[in-house]
Amino acid sequence: MSFEILIIDDNADIRSILKDLITEAGYRTRVAVNFKQALSEIDKKLPDIAIIDVKLDKGDNDGIELLSYIKSKNKNIPVIIISGHGTIEMAVKSLKLGAFEFIEKPFDRDRLMNFIKRAIENFTLKNENQNLQSQLFHFNEFIGASPNAIKIMDQIKKISNSESRVLINGDIGSGKELVARKIHSNSSRDDKPFIVLNGALLDSQTYEKELFGEEKSNGSISYGVLERASDGILLIDEVTEIPVQTQSKILRVLTDQKFKRINGNHDIKVDVRIFCTSSKDLKNEIKLGNFREDLFHRLGVFQIFIEPLKNRVDDIPLLVKYFIHKIFKTYNIKEFDLNDNMDYLLNYNWPGNVRELRNLIERIAILSPTNDKTLSIIKESLKPNEQNIFSINDTLSIPLKEARENFEKEYLTTQLKKFSGNISKTSKFVGMERSALHRKLKLLGVKDLN
Repeated sequence: MSFEILIIDDNADIRSILKDLITEAGYRTRVAVNFKQALSEIDKKLPDIAIIDVKLDKGDNDGIELLSYIKSKNKNIPVIIISGHGTIEMAVKSLKLGAFEFIEKPFDRDRLMNFIKRAIENFTLKNENQNLQSQLFHFNEFIGASPNAIKIMDQIKKISNSESRVLINGDIGSGKELVARKIHSNSSRDDKPFIVLNGALLDSQTYEKELFGEEKSNGSISYGVLERASDGILLIDEVTEIPVQTQSKILRVLTDQKFKRINGNHDIKVDVRIFCTSSKDLKNEIKLGNFREDLFHRLGVFQIFIEPLKNRVDDIPLLVKYFIHKIFKTYNIKEFDLNDNMDYLLNYNWPGNVRELRNLIERIAILSPTNDKTLSIIKESLKPNEQNIFSINDTLSIPLKEARENFEKEYLTTQLKKFSGNISKTSKFVGMERSALHRKLKLLGVKDLN
């Protein structure tokens, strides 16, 4: 990999020295001569490393502002700060804000190149760790054969080509962020930022700061997710967690495509496409007074609903195969199959949805790569919860025949829902002939779900 280093300095001689030194070492360079050009170069393409002079043309310590701007876009990028009038206070400030090193002019060339080499090692290590985590936890395919999965894949194709806002609803762990990322990767903004704001992790005091950013009294700027996502996509996770007092401000941003930072006086214009997710019923939240109806209609131009995994049984074998392949490729361990244990997986309620299934496969991969403990791991992991247990207390006061009929009716209704009303698949799963299942359903008064 050929690393690219962005040199930001208003002194032509310093720029020339740095460019020659770095180019001779085999690295690519770009240069910026002032604050405005530096912003343009950063927005055009993030460098692998940046070398920034503290004082440019915008004002005192505007190089520190560029440091904060780069870190807001990618905190892993090493930034080396250089200064002709350095002080201990300035060095401490830059290091606190995330600078990799601080060096004074005139600098020792060998010392600077040593800093650059260590910065490259640091950048490479962080990227390798990030890529490993990405392989483990962020799967980039939406897998499924159920009617709901097929519908969602069709929606993704159609929505990706638009600029409309999208609201994705589904239980926790069902894959809402994955759907959002899939739309992003298929859209015209695929090479632009995809920024996630997790509302569930913020309180009302910090939500607006994370959203709009802040201009601090010392002159530095904290950039919010709206600016960081400009030209790209902002995903507001668990949108119902937006404080009520903030909802009107978001509505204004959607209308005007501009906002002010906290303590700021100037409008910041943004071009950002907004996606939202929710595990709650938004219409019910509106009735309860927790969410603005006008904001709901603005955000939900297109709506996608992901059904719980327990209702998408057709998807489970495909997901199992996919997760096994991805996880075992990451761990470099021989693949295996769970075909002999598939009944346990198909008949489980999956309260944690796809995330719980993925975690189970990873647990098996780590603890039982040779298959000898697979069944015990599955049984231990999939202990029945209260929703899976047929309550004996409710049946003690009725005759055995009626209790059996109640159980059969509940059991067969649940299986039909799992297979989206498909009689053939349900009969195969429960071990009955198709015609016998039809007779049993008619006898129990279970209606055809189709």
